[in-house]
Amino acid sequence: MGASTLRVFTLTALALSISAFSTVAQADPQSQAFIPLTLKASSEQAQASGFIDGQSLSGTTRNWYARERAARAPLWRYYKSDGTRHPTHSRENWLQGTILNYSSGFTQGTVGIAVEAAAYNAIALQQNRQAVAGPNNRTLTHSDGDPIGQWSKLGLGNIKARVSNTTLTLGRQSVDTPMIAYIGNRALPSSFQGAFLHSAEFDNLSFDLGTFDRVSPRTEQSLSKFRSEYSATGVETDRASTTGINYQPFRSLSTSLYATQVDDFWNQYYFGANHVLGDSAVLSLSTGLNYYKTVDAGSQKMGKIDNDTYSLSLDLTHQAHTLGASWQQVNGNEYFDYLHETNGIYLANSLLSDFNGPNEKSLKISYVLNMAPYGVPGLKFNLYNARGWGIDGTHYRGTAYDVNGLNGETHYEWGIGTSYAVQSGPLKDTSVRATYTTHRASKAQGDGSLDEFRVVTTIPFNIL
Repeated sequence: MGASTLRVFTLTALALSISAFSTVAQADPQSQAFIPLTLKASSEQAQASGFIDGQSLSGTTRNWYARERAARAPLWRYYKSDGTRHPTHSRENWLQGTILNYSSGFTQGTVGIAVEAAAYNAIALQQNRQAVAGPNNRTLTHSDGDPIGQWSKLGLGNIKARVSNTTLTLGRQSVDTPMIAYIGNRALPSSFQGAFLHSAEFDNLSFDLGTFDRVSPRTEQSLSKFRSEYSATGVETDRASTTGINYQPFRSLSTSLYATQVDDFWNQYYFGANHVLGDSAVLSLSTGLNYYKTVDAGSQKMGKIDNDTYSLSLDLTHQAHTLGASWQQVNGNEYFDYLHETNGIYLANSLLSDFNGPNEKSLKISYVLNMAPYGVPGLKFNLYNARGWGIDGTHYRGTAYDVNGLNGETHYEWGIGTSYAVQSGPLKDTSVRATYTTHRASKAQGDGSLDEFRVVTTIPFNIL
């Protein structure tokens, strides 16, 4: 990143923050009042309607299309019929992913029992092995890269026990926490096998406690052990456990504090805070802070790890317009890493690239146009530009990450997109999203230089 470009970005971010605080002070309907810690007046279990009366059968069907093109060297390979692999500059994936979810109601009484089961089905609409460029990147394929036309699996299957406002879930389930979180950016989402306790006995305070031994990947039928997203060695772990607290001390401020142990990998700690000030009809400021601390643990299958990573975001909203700036920084000689097949990276600059190289700094400027004030609710446009620099892996002494050759690498990414959500009628909540993303990297930066066009249509439905 050039000095002049960096100066422009820095000055823009500074101007955003200064103007925000000066203008927001003039209009402040967002309450800053303290919220006392009080028990909930009502119990979810006391309102249970019964196993049958409370049941539901619903789901979604998603049409997922993505076309990628490598702007520099070939990034993918495909198998020809003779078994040889050949490079390609492009790949195309097109799938229809459908989820059919059954949830019973909770039985009545002090302890309520419920069950949940969801069938996941994927149909490969693009079945050309050269186009897909597998095996098993975004479309499930045979070992030779030939796409599997249709496949299904049990995506969710669990039993729940509830007392008051506290629920224990056992089995295959969907979880959303800062370090163990389902990822839903493909035709089908991931899920996890284990036990999870969520307690929300207070109005503004909740607790989570969970332990998991397997993940159900987005593009696989089987369960897998956990591994990290960026490890070059492919080692696996038998268990990942997390605990955390979510607390809203003020009406304008929400916070989260979590700790996760990944057996023989690392201990990871997270703190997040979000604050809103002002009135979006005039000017509002949303501030987000995310911080991760990662240190090696147990038998150190990932080697020595000592990593501090954070992001700080500022978003100014005036009626239909939101202008944002976010800074992200990695302090550590390895990647900021997280578990594969999870969305456990609550960082502002996690985009097509995660901007998480060793010692990397990054800055993103974004703009969102919400068309609701102009009479088209549900329609939005967005664009952004992010740049990363200062990558330095030369001080890394472990073996889990291939970063020793990273010194002074840079990259940038820009994206433009639009989305629309149907507001009413038989197709209510149906969403369509189209994005075009460009990423350009210096020679050794791992994400490469590529363009991606993606269109995703998601249609929810209810049967019961």
